[in-house]
Amino acid sequence: MGFKDRALRLVVVLGLTAVLAACGSKVVNRAPIEERTPVAVGQAGVAVAPATAQPPGFENAGKAGYYTVKPGDTMTRIGLETGQSWRDIARWNGLVNPNLIEVGQVLRVVPPAPGTVAAAVPPATVIVGSKPAPAPASSSSAAAATATPVQGSSVTTTAVAPSSVIATPVPPAQGGSAAAPAEDDVALIWPASGAVLAGFDEVKNKGLDIGGALGDPVLAAADGRVVYVGSGLRGYGNLIILKHNNTYLTAYAHNQTLLVKEDQTVRKGQKIAEMGNSDSDRTKLHFEVRRQGKPVDPVKYLPAR
Repeated sequence: MGFKDRALRLVVVLGLTAVLAACGSKVVNRAPIEERTPVAVGQAGVAVAPATAQPPGFENAGKAGYYTVKPGDTMTRIGLETGQSWRDIARWNGLVNPNLIEVGQVLRVVPPAPGTVAAAVPPATVIVGSKPAPAPASSSSAAAATATPVQGSSVTTTAVAPSSVIATPVPPAQGGSAAAPAEDDVALIWPASGAVLAGFDEVKNKGLDIGGALGDPVLAAADGRVVYVGSGLRGYGNLIILKHNNTYLTAYAHNQTLLVKEDQTVRKGQKIAEMGNSDSDRTKLHFEVRRQGKPVDPVKYLPAR
């Protein structure tokens, strides 16, 4: 075979190889894959957008006896603002974990009807407030988690101050609830003996600031039950809240040492704390009286000195 014949055969082979390669690499155009979110169809055949998840209890928003959680709220603050124990609120709402509440969540803040059992509410995914309330536990374990260790083996008591006054119910504001019944009146005494440093101001100072020295006794202003002991409420330092009845709470802030535990019953004049300067620029007792959660001027409820 001559040189020309070999060259011609080589050209033919190369040509066939190119044709076969082109056929094997042919691109097949396919329709693009598109993922579609299922859309519900209404009765009239009209597409309906998926429902937006609502916070727990939203159907009760605005109703009497319910509270809508705001940014910065904690269970402790809600209890103080509504005149209830945070533990009671958690129980009435069936909260699995009171540490986790959600902005916009609506909570029952009055006792439910007898025989009503609240359904358990799963924990929300948003923690509201920088210092949430402690999770539910037995009285002893909860107290150990929130209270400053008690000095000594027993709680110190002191004699009741000689003078007291029956708290006169304050007329409710327009649109408010009815005046408290007579059985909810409470006899108060001064919780500390120092001079008044700052009086009540509904906006700037929701109670009285009473001066004194580190370690001075802080007394329960009336018989009651301890509903909060701890430092989880910003601006109050080491705080004790007493519930006296369904109408009145008293609060004792900035203490150095806390001498009672949550759920403990205390008597008027009992030493419940020692004065301090926790979360404060000086040693003092900040004392509040709350009527149905609303701060009122303690001077109107205390005996003249």
